[in-house]
Amino acid sequence: MKILVLEDNKTLSKIIKIGLEKENYRVDCYDDGSKALDSIGNGYHLFILDINVKSLDGITVLENIKNYYKEVPVLIISSNHELDKIKICYEKGCNDYIKKPFFIYELIQKVKNLCQIENRYIKFDDNYRYSFYHHILYNKDQKIILAKKEVLFLDLFINNLHRIISYEELETYVWEGEHTKMDNIRALIKRLRKKLPKGSIKIVIGLGYTLSNNVSN
Repeated sequence: MKILVLEDNKTLSKIIKIGLEKENYRVDCYDDGSKALDSIGNGYHLFILDINVKSLDGITVLENIKNYYKEVPVLIISSNHELDKIKICYEKGCNDYIKKPFFIYELIQKVKNLCQIENRYIKFDDNYRYSFYHHILYNKDQKIILAKKEVLFLDLFINNLHRIISYEELETYVWEGEHTKMDNIRALIKRLRKKLPKGSIKIVIGLGYTLSNNVSN
């Protein structure tokens, strides 16, 4: 699983990165809110945000994350212990809040609890289901192998079930911020349609793509 950490204390950021990587998480660290915001579409399964960072505060980053990726959990870490600030974070959609200073063990346990949200199946029909945690598509008990971009595509759409995903969001998330041609997007969808039940991916002309209403948690 891939985690974004926004923390401007370089020592703490390094400790968090080392601790999470020992648990086999992939971790990208940022000390600038604007740079973190520019990267939220790069396929993350969890966001860990400090509030008071340069350029753009963590609460604003939190708001933007929840506008686009409602199902992706966000953990706030902050030295601010004021109840009003904590309430604002929860009202804006954070999933948990940890006060500094904290033990890295405590942080890791919270991360594990939040990431259990991802341990679920999405059903396409009575036969086809997708494991969000293991990134495996099943037809009954048969595993269907998916390429990296196919996994990122399904992760993006399942995190935003039945919302229309724009071409720009696809480029940002599936191609991880790199520019790509529409032909490449169409080719990816064509490959996925061969692996999924008919009608699972629908085009919305001029806007983007969405999953069929038959797809469910």
